[in-house]
Amino acid sequence: MEIYHLSQKINTGYDTFDSIVVCAESEMEARLIHPITKDWCGKEESCFPVWVDADLLTVKHIGKAKEGIEKGIICASFNAG
Repeated sequence: MEIYHLSQKINTGYDTFDSIVVCAESEMEARLIHPITKDWCGKEESCFPVWVDADLLTVKHIGKAKEGIEKGIICASFNAG
């Protein structure tokens, strides 16, 4: 497993995520991890906070994940309005 930093500079207003750090098996898998989860949205199918399409993200490989780190979001940066 690897650790990646994903960032975007397209949606920069309030109530947006500007970056997340994730654990994934590959860069492609990392790009598909979305910061808005069912836990965030509750019963709604879509939420107000915005992210961008996977191909518009800037991705930096940080390094190898420590054994036992689960796949998914490690932390996220959200700009509340």
